[in-house]
Amino acid sequence: MPTWARVLLVLGLLYLFLIGVRLLEVGIGKVSGGADESLFHGITNPLAALAVGILATVLVQSSSVTTSTIVALVAAGTLPMEAAVPMIMGANIGTTVTNTLVSLGHARRSEEFKLAFTAATMHDFFNVLAVAIILPLELAFGVLSKPAAFIAETLAGEVGGGKFNSPIKGAVKWGAGHIESVLEIVAGNPRVLGALLLVVGLALIFFTLTFITKNMKILIAARIERSLNAALAKSGLIGMSVGALITMAVQSSSITTSILIPIVASGLLLTSNAYPITLGANVGTTITALLAALAAGAVSGLTIAFVHLLFNLLGILILYPIPKIRDVPIRLASGLASIAMNKKWLAVAYVAGMFVALPILVIVIT
Repeated sequence: MPTWARVLLVLGLLYLFLIGVRLLEVGIGKVSGGADESLFHGITNPLAALAVGILATVLVQSSSVTTSTIVALVAAGTLPMEAAVPMIMGANIGTTVTNTLVSLGHARRSEEFKLAFTAATMHDFFNVLAVAIILPLELAFGVLSKPAAFIAETLAGEVGGGKFNSPIKGAVKWGAGHIESVLEIVAGNPRVLGALLLVVGLALIFFTLTFITKNMKILIAARIERSLNAALAKSGLIGMSVGALITMAVQSSSITTSILIPIVASGLLLTSNAYPITLGANVGTTITALLAALAAGAVSGLTIAFVHLLFNLLGILILYPIPKIRDVPIRLASGLASIAMNKKWLAVAYVAGMFVALPILVIVIT
C-alpha cells in the first residue's frame, strides 16, 4: 500500500475510533437515564462529593460535561462551593476511565496490553495521588478556593461570555449522530438505544485499535520513533504543551489520552514520554469549565472553574518536578499492568471497582 494511502487509512481509522468513543459516551448517558444530574444535589460530605464527581463523570464519560454542570449549578447558587471543589477533583479521576476502557481493546496481545494498560492507569494513579495530597490541604487551608476566588473577583469586571465549537468534536458528533439515528429505528426505547450504542461503540474501538496499531508501526520508522521520544524526553514541558493544546482543540481530555493508548501500545512512544502529555491534557480540559463560567457570568461559577485549573497545575507542581516522586504513578501503573497481563479479569475488576463500586460504596457510607 502506498504511504499516502496508509496515512489516509490511519486517519479514517482514527475518525472511526473517535466515533466509537463518542458512541460509548452517549450510550452510557442513555443507559444511566439522567441519573448523573440527580447525583449533584444534597451532598455535603467532601468524600461523598469526591465520589459523586467520579461517578457522574463515568456515567457521562466526559469530565467536560461534569465540570460544566458543576459550574452551572454553582453559578445558579444550587451547589455550595464546599461540595463543588471535591466534585471537581472527582471529575479528574472519573475522566480517566475512558482511556482505561480503551486499553482493554489490546487484551488479546499481552505485551501490547501491558503497555496500553500502563499508559492508561498511570493517569489514574497521578490523579488519585493529586487528590490524596490536595484535598486535605483544601479542606484545612483553602489552597484552591481562596486563590481561585481572588482571581475570579479580580477578573469579574473584565471578562465576557463566549464559547467555541471544536471542528474535530463537531465532525465526530456528526458521524456518531448518523449511526445513532440508524440505531433509533431498531431500538424501542432510550435504554435499548443506549445499550446498542455501547455495543457498537465498543466494537468500533476494538476494531480500529487493532488496525491503527498495525499501520502506525509500518508508517513510522525507527529513526522517527527515536526522534519523537528524544524530543519529548528533553523536557516534560514539551509533552505537557502538546497535551494541553490538543485537548483545548478537541475539547476533550478523553480523546487526547485515548489516542495515546494505541501509540504507546505499538511501541512508538515510551510510557514515560506519554506521561507529561496526559498531564497537559488535564490542564487543557479545564478550558471547557472556564468557557462555561464566562457564559454563566457569575463570580462563583468563575471561581470553581479556576479551582479546576489550579488543582491540575498544583498537582503537576507537587508530583512532577522531583524524579523519584514523578515516577511513582508510572511504577504503580506498570506493576498493576504486569499482574493484569496474566490475569485479564483483574483489569476488568479494577475498572469496575475503582470507577463504579468504590464511589457508590463511599456515597452510601457517608
